[in-house]
Amino acid sequence: MPPPPLPEDLGEVVPPPPQDEAEAAAERVRERALLHRTERTRTYPCLQCGGELEWHIGQQLLKCPFCGHEQEVVDPDVEVVEQDFAEAVAALQAGALTNTGLQLEGEREVVCQNCGGHTTFTGTLTATRCPYCATPIQRDDVHEAPARLAVDGVLPFQVDRKAADAAIDRWINSRWFAPNEFKKYATTGSFNSVYCAYFTYDAATTTRYTGRRGDHYTVVVGSGENRRTETRTRWTPAAGTVRDSFDDLPVLANTGLDPDHVQALEPWPTHDAHPFTAEYLAGHLSRTYDRDVVECFATAKRRMEDEIRDTVRRDIGGDVQQITSMGVHWDMLRYKHLLLPVWLLTVMYAGAPFQVFINGVTGEVQGQRPYSKVKIALAVAVVVVLAIVAYIVFGSDGGSTAR
Repeated sequence: MPPPPLPEDLGEVVPPPPQDEAEAAAERVRERALLHRTERTRTYPCLQCGGELEWHIGQQLLKCPFCGHEQEVVDPDVEVVEQDFAEAVAALQAGALTNTGLQLEGEREVVCQNCGGHTTFTGTLTATRCPYCATPIQRDDVHEAPARLAVDGVLPFQVDRKAADAAIDRWINSRWFAPNEFKKYATTGSFNSVYCAYFTYDAATTTRYTGRRGDHYTVVVGSGENRRTETRTRWTPAAGTVRDSFDDLPVLANTGLDPDHVQALEPWPTHDAHPFTAEYLAGHLSRTYDRDVVECFATAKRRMEDEIRDTVRRDIGGDVQQITSMGVHWDMLRYKHLLLPVWLLTVMYAGAPFQVFINGVTGEVQGQRPYSKVKIALAVAVVVVLAIVAYIVFGSDGGSTAR
């Protein structure tokens, strides 16, 4: 599969590298990816009974679900550090990323035939429905996982299944107009712990801008009964330079998930991420990225530019501001490829999937829900009846008082 096309406009981020620099960048990416190949499997046998160990969220260690044997996770002797964005772009242009990435023995991938969602796992697949559209998983959907860009870090789950179930119950039961069928999610939906793929971005920006500053003032106009006060704006030219810095701005690298609700799960404590080791993923699903580091930067760039505009407005000052031009120079642009924990509930209702998300660290709940036409109609009917009764009661009293 050829690499995805690069966005047409990256501003002043990365000039096209000479061929020798592109080859050197590609080689550095290959070397970094190979570091992960020292871990030969994501299936961890229990030393006592031979069962598969799983990452136990409550105890923050590996635990056998059969005999209870526990095992500490030893993080690799590396740090979670940002990677150079220019090198990633050069490697993409050289076509190097298609042959690198985190591919370990025993890793499999499920591609849902209904929604196209990709889910990786090792060992025995415990999920029976697609996490993203709740379609039953077919064994024919399972195949070898393709190579990917290396993962830099993982933020382990802190919210366990019991707490996630309670959070979902509270969220759904507080939605009065949700259909009763939707509230039966335990039997009709798919509820899984999933590590979603993210790219986080660091950048330092210098922005030169031009615009206008508007200061309000009041004047009295007219005379007599037409005398009034009007607010007017005095405009003066403005220009200047502002600087902004961004640290670990997260962008979801997966498709098939509602981006607005997923973004509402922020903030993520990304500085608590551990160096990647597949032990944290044992017993949980994980998602490979669908949008690469360059594609996700287009989203990060829009979010950064929104913040830069706010900085420009503050620098202009006054009561209102107009920005005429804004030239952004991007410097020290770096990224990390992280896996972040999400509890994902997907319920099919009226032929459409509805998703509810829980931040696996903070417990923040965001999601979609359908509306019951029957419940809404009954609520409207009750309001109408109460209005009629109130009119009869108070209208009759008013009529008697008038006589």
